[in-house]
Amino acid sequence: MNSQVTLYRLVLLIGLLALIAVGAGLWWPADGAPVPFTSHRGEAVTLHGRGLYRYDTVSMAAQEQAGDLVTLVLGLPLLLASAWLASRGSLRGRLLLAGTLGYFLYTYASMAFLASYNELFLVYVALFALSLCAFVLSLRSFDLAALPQHFSASLPRRSIAGFLFAGGGFLLLAWLGRIVPPLLAGTTPALENSTTLVIQALDLGVVAPLCFLSGRLLLRRSPWGYLLASVALLKMLTLGAAVSAMAVNMLLAGAAPSPVELVVFPALALVNFILAVALLRHVRQPASLSRPAYR
Repeated sequence: MNSQVTLYRLVLLIGLLALIAVGAGLWWPADGAPVPFTSHRGEAVTLHGRGLYRYDTVSMAAQEQAGDLVTLVLGLPLLLASAWLASRGSLRGRLLLAGTLGYFLYTYASMAFLASYNELFLVYVALFALSLCAFVLSLRSFDLAALPQHFSASLPRRSIAGFLFAGGGFLLLAWLGRIVPPLLAGTTPALENSTTLVIQALDLGVVAPLCFLSGRLLLRRSPWGYLLASVALLKMLTLGAAVSAMAVNMLLAGAAPSPVELVVFPALALVNFILAVALLRHVRQPASLSRPAYR
């Protein structure tokens, strides 16, 4: 089967399943009430007690519902719009599609591994698998050798690379600051009702290294630098938007977000948006490029 057709079919499946997932997360019947709970590590927490996320804590449920909202109003429109542009041969569309698929891959890997088991577990796993396959197909569609030629010489490479270094460094320091002090004290970081730090593992093991690597390769004008920087900028943009929405929803739910979540992440999202727009504006669409060269 043609890889291009396969990719767009995967995108449609991802869009449909994501719509089901966010719809259930936001509008599942909300009978019940919060429930005091002691975790297996002895933490006293409060379970949400209602809706799809009834077995998650109040804080986690607020974050998950905020993530659903961001996927609904930002992720899904970006996915469909970028796929439509890519199908018409737009290089900007293909770069946007790769970055957006990176967002869906991260989001539903997080949900599959982190959310307390609920009725949509298999949907999360399917979205994780489909997003991974689509992301790989999207990356394979680019002619890497020719990619740097499609960016103007005035692309602010140093600014973009500097932001990626700062974003990766921020994640590194923020999460190590949460993990290392309890480790040295012989205690455990706050886990609520989770068994381990899933988001921190993804950010420290994938997102931060991606930021450092893409920034370095972009400064060296490597073809992979242009591609990975596009993916990293989209990921950091959606991360900033999602965490900002999570912080607001945590406040509304009576949980206490940190000042970092309330101030730093919105600022990161704003700067990231400006740089993402700058990167896409410096893409030159050659007249000879009509359809992506899938292999």
